[in-house]
Formats: sequence, C-alpha cells, structure tokens
Amino acid sequence: MTPDQRLAAVESFLRALQADICSQLEDEETSSARFVRDEWQRAEGGGGLTRVLAEGEVIERGGVNFSLIHGRNLPAAASQRHPELAGRDFVATGVSLVIHPRNPHVPTTHMNVRFFQAGDIWWFGGGFDLTPYYPVHADVVQWHNCAREAVGDELYPAFKAHCDEYFYLKHRGETRGVGGLFYDDFSAGGFEQAFALTRRVGEMFIRAYRPILAARKATPWSAAQRDFQLYRRGRYVEFNLIHDRGTLFGLQSGGRTESILMSLPPLVRWDYAWQPQPGSPEATLYDVYLKPQDWLGSTAP
Repeated sequence: MTPDQRLAAVESFLRALQADICSQLEDEETSSARFVRDEWQRAEGGGGLTRVLAEGEVIERGGVNFSLIHGRNLPAAASQRHPELAGRDFVATGVSLVIHPRNPHVPTTHMNVRFFQAGDIWWFGGGFDLTPYYPVHADVVQWHNCAREAVGDELYPAFKAHCDEYFYLKHRGETRGVGGLFYDDFSAGGFEQAFALTRRVGEMFIRAYRPILAARKATPWSAAQRDFQLYRRGRYVEFNLIHDRGTLFGLQSGGRTESILMSLPPLVRWDYAWQPQPGSPEATLYDVYLKPQDWLGSTAP
C-alpha cells in the first residue's frame, strides 16, 4: 500500500467515526442543542471539520474535531521522540474529542485516534480516558472492560499503564481520572493490523461512554456538587495546557487554535488550598479513584 493509499483509508475511517459519535451523542441530548459544523482550511496545507455542541441540558460543551494537516518541519513535540525525522515533511490526521457534561454525576471524557506519516515512516496513536467527579464503581469497571475488549488481553495491561502514566498531573501528584487506554508510535504487525486496532479503539469509545452518559444524566445534583465539578475541571485545564503532547503539537505546528483549545470546559473554578471533608464522596474520589489500580479486579469501596 502506498503512502497516499494509507492516508486515504485512514481519512475515510476518521470522517465516518466523527459523524457516528456526534450522532450518538445528539441522541442522548435532551435539549434542541446540536453539533455545529465548522469546516476550516489551513494555509500551510490541510484542514479539518470541527463540530461543537454547546449549552445543552446534558452536554454543557462537547467538541469532536477531525483534522488532516500537512507540514514541512516536524514540531518539537514530535521530533524530540523522533530526531531522525527532524525537518521532514509530514502529514498528521486524527479525531479528537472532549465531552464536558453538565451533570456532576456524568464523567467528563476524552478520546483521540490519530495517524502520522512522513514518507515511508508511519504510526498510529490513540486511546480514551474517563474523568468522573462522583464515580460509580460499576461504571469504572465497565469502562475498563470495554478498553480490554478493544485491544485484547495482551495489549490492555501496557496501554492501561501508559494511560495512567500519561494522564498524571505531576505538579498535583494525582491522576486526571480513572484512565483507560493510551498508546503512541504504534506500528506493530504492519499497517493493516495497526489500523484495525485503532479502528476498534475509535469505535469502542462510544460503546463504552454512551451507557454511562445515559444512566447518569438524570441523576439529581446539588449546588455544592456543581461547585466540586467546576473545581475538578481545573485539573483538566492544567493538564491540557501544561502536559498534553497533542495540545503542544497542535500549537507548535501552527494548528488551528480554536480547534486545539475546544477541549477546555466553558466554566471552571480554582479554590485556594481546598481539601475534601474526610469520609465524603469527594474524599472517596481522591482516596480511591485517583490512584491507579487494577479496576477489573477491584471491588467497590
């Protein structure tokens, strides 16, 4: 398969994946809010389709972005790991999404699948992760069961551990959530096998997330729980702006800023030296769920 054929196959899958995920999320939205389409072109080459749902009753803000960009100099965020590609022409394409629900009992979630190619050198990356505020243990276990089903028993432990390591806020000493899958620089088994795995990850995301969204979106919540959700959203902002390689790659490569920063929540708060009350549901999040563990072998606290 030629580089052009590889790219065409991946692009076709990604565009269909974006459309399917948006359709299924709209089915869960109880208001008239729908994903707005924003097609854009990049002067240096390529473009994309950003789709954003805002001010819904269920989804406060959700962004699902497809992009395909061409570049002439690989940015530092990628070339540090691949010095042999420094200065090479490249193409990068992917679907990236973040969903910020309104209800504090519905977790925030993130998914990304991507493909990178520089001549004959290529690889896939991706994964999905879950950031609950008031976790339901069965939801966490179901999420990880779906993750294992997507990549298989052999790859799940490594991809799960990579997710725990990647989505870790070093300056806070805590994970962003309960994890899921994360992989990068993946080309094992050749293009067809690596592409098949990435398709399974992309398609599994909505199968894993939609049942949680549907089950929790009508749960009653209080003003105090909303305040805690907004406080914890601050961790999302901190991670994306300080640590996230995808954000750094997009900004360094001259990507579209509006699409790159669509992952940020619409409302957030920071409280000085805040601590949860011992024994509270908020304390359980910190004491149990923000600590990497074998969720498939765990029991509810």
